[in-house]
Amino acid sequence: MGKRVTTRRRVPEGFRDAVGELEFWRDDLLGVRKRDGTLVEIRRSELVAAKVVQGGRPGRT
Repeated sequence: MGKRVTTRRRVPEGFRDAVGELEFWRDDLLGVRKRDGTLVEIRRSELVAAKVVQGGRPGRT
């Protein structure tokens, strides 16, 4: 928990990616908090790929 991750999940339209902080992984559900504050909940059965990534993109000015 607390690590920055990138995930790819299967959705009816194809695939969706979510990058953010891993907030939880319990049972068959994980939660990723994106930079905008959105919590993305992903079922393990929908998860295609995930990995820990370093830091984040620099802020835009």
